[in-house]
Amino acid sequence: MVMTRELFPLVGVDIALFCVGDESLRVMLVRRAQAPHAKRWALPGGILKPHLDSSLESAARRVLAEKVSIELPLVEEVRTFSGPDRDPRGWSVSVLFYALLPLDKTSAVVKSKIEALEWADALSTDHKLAFDHSEHLSCAVQKLRAKVAADVLPLHLLPEKFTLRQLQRVTEIILGHPLDKSSFRRRLKESRDLVELDEYVRGPQRPAQLFRASESFSF
Repeated sequence: MVMTRELFPLVGVDIALFCVGDESLRVMLVRRAQAPHAKRWALPGGILKPHLDSSLESAARRVLAEKVSIELPLVEEVRTFSGPDRDPRGWSVSVLFYALLPLDKTSAVVKSKIEALEWADALSTDHKLAFDHSEHLSCAVQKLRAKVAADVLPLHLLPEKFTLRQLQRVTEIILGHPLDKSSFRRRLKESRDLVELDEYVRGPQRPAQLFRASESFSF
């Protein structure tokens, strides 16, 4: 009797880590140091390790922490990709997450298995990405835009203290179009996610009040 060994698919996680800079939505790309697709740019990712990871989210946090020195304030699942042809190592399953990071916390340090990293334009990167990561990135951008379009404030992309002008501009960059200032401010007056601070910064015409996210804020 011939015994056949049952094969199990590779299970991995990939992360689209977004920030806003240079008046555009940026995504972290890493240049792979090892095969498959060595030297190619990709989203940060890695293989699930059941002895280390209590969940797929914890796997995503571990993978990114192993490769760059960034503490993630938010990790959210986008969708699952699977199939026999997406990875040359064999049948694979990859769960995509996205995360948001304030621009003032993006000084990442390259760690293991990465040659370089880059904050690329999330909407028009010049790189041909490894695996099916171009589709990954498109799906992550769509989910982020849908959430912000549904009136969820992208506060995780802002510094700890920010002005309403900064908040509106970040929202416009994500959505890809300008917003009416009066309508946007009226919407914010009803929001429980913002806390007014008795602090101001110099503005183009007059001092601008600072705000922070409320303790109960959840993206």
